[in-house]
Amino acid sequence: MADYATINLRTEGPLARLTLNRPEQRNGMTNRMVRETHAALTRVAADASVRLLLLTGAGRSFCPGADLNLMSSGERDAKDWCGSEHFQVSALLHGMPQLTIAAINGACAGAGFGWACGCDLRVAARSAMLNTAFLNVAVAGDMGLPWSLPRLVGAAKARELSFFCEKFSAAEAHRFGLVARVYDDEEFQEQVEALLAELLERSPTALATMKAHYLAAESMPFESYVGLETLRHREIASGAHAREAFRAFIEKRKPKFD
Repeated sequence: MADYATINLRTEGPLARLTLNRPEQRNGMTNRMVRETHAALTRVAADASVRLLLLTGAGRSFCPGADLNLMSSGERDAKDWCGSEHFQVSALLHGMPQLTIAAINGACAGAGFGWACGCDLRVAARSAMLNTAFLNVAVAGDMGLPWSLPRLVGAAKARELSFFCEKFSAAEAHRFGLVARVYDDEEFQEQVEALLAELLERSPTALATMKAHYLAAESMPFESYVGLETLRHREIASGAHAREAFRAFIEKRKPKFD
């Protein structure tokens, strides 16, 4: 496994855990973190044995955006240079074959907010606070937010969140559909693990195909998409996983997938 300075990547069979790991700076984003996260996600995306990727932060923060202390210091390190491809992290989270889940354990703003919005699902600790934040530091933003956020909360709400830059709670994020679940802080880790376990019980084939369906539907006319969906459905419905799921449903037990 590659060594990283700003993140941790751990693979446990079908589950990959990518942890932003600068807790002393609340996981503030640096060029090196962008570059290392891009490399780690590229690695996971190419691993057919991985079905889920969990993105979270070390300590008490998810990611509050760029490390402004570092940026304002004027320090430069040639080793930390990023090419334009490295800023495709949100697109990787959105488009990689694995289901991606952001576990928002604390502050989530700016570029970190953009990464969370690139994931398929978001869950949050009740104390987490979120903010688009970009206009607060006189930038128009990055990490694909104007593409992803309207698709999650609607065009009007996305513009409101972006232009006013007001902090909002995990409970508010849940009310307008940005996060799927909110868990009390003391139960957050346990509940995230339960959610991962539930998803890992699903048919790997059906799970991956469902994500592929959502990606295809974003760029296809409705009629064309339904045609693609029908072909894939016929293949899956006649497969071993579907037969096992049908039997398990009738026998009132959990299915067991190879």
